[in-house]
Amino acid sequence: MPVYKEYYLAKSIDDALLTLVETLGSARIVAGGTDLILDIQQGRHSPVDTLVDITRIPELNSIEMRADHLYIGAGIPLNQIIKTSLVKEHAVSLIEACRLIGGPQVRNTATLGGNVAHALPAGDGTISLLSLDAKAEVVSRSGARIVNFTDLFEGPGKSTLHPRQDLLVGFLIPRKIPGSASSFRRVMRPQGVAIAILNMSVWLLREADRIKDVRIVVGPSGPVPKRAEKTERAFKGQFYNRDLLSKAKEKLLQEAQFRTSRHRASMEYRQQISGILLEKTMQIAWERANVPV
Repeated sequence: MPVYKEYYLAKSIDDALLTLVETLGSARIVAGGTDLILDIQQGRHSPVDTLVDITRIPELNSIEMRADHLYIGAGIPLNQIIKTSLVKEHAVSLIEACRLIGGPQVRNTATLGGNVAHALPAGDGTISLLSLDAKAEVVSRSGARIVNFTDLFEGPGKSTLHPRQDLLVGFLIPRKIPGSASSFRRVMRPQGVAIAILNMSVWLLREADRIKDVRIVVGPSGPVPKRAEKTERAFKGQFYNRDLLSKAKEKLLQEAQFRTSRHRASMEYRQQISGILLEKTMQIAWERANVPV
């Protein structure tokens, strides 16, 4: 069975949205296609009549500073994000996450927008963006809007974006401020299976030996990506030391909804390694925050 019947290369945002609305039969946006095409081939998604390619739309292929935010277009291949100095300056954890998505050939094609729109609770790009306090720019026929990142997700593999009306255009990440740093780490199966057993991203703001502010995201820890807010509260305003880490690990176990997955790991194993991952990811961000800009 063919994956699609028609393939349309959109020239602009309006062109893509109009095609989605007016096309008869089913239609889906495609960029890298590393998730969508595989899902169709393996029977997790029904075949599509028309694929609307958005890779040539300028707004989706830009990385630039916009006032106090770093803007990353949703259609940029992951390897391009990894190589961009602006991303390295303002969003180190995102580079670390993108480096772990698939292999080199996948990263040459796959996009950050696709990683987010696929709406998996442990998507590496998603976990990093949430810790960086990113927002999403979404455009429909009625206009553009800025969306809080957590509002993009409805459930495992279910995005709130309407497949025939909404186009995810890009992401806005706050500019790096002095004393802040981020880190992303992942535990995966030894044989190199692409899916994570557990991943984590941390952003923190350091003030001498105290943690002034922190954002922690671990996945998968529930049906949708979310911040570990109880764990964050355990850290905020505190001196960073081993006693604090021990208390924070307990908070993480209380709020994270780890479950057993035959493809990933058991709930018990995830609980066991979550504290180790928290300590390692926090430590890296803590040390980075102490380096003068």
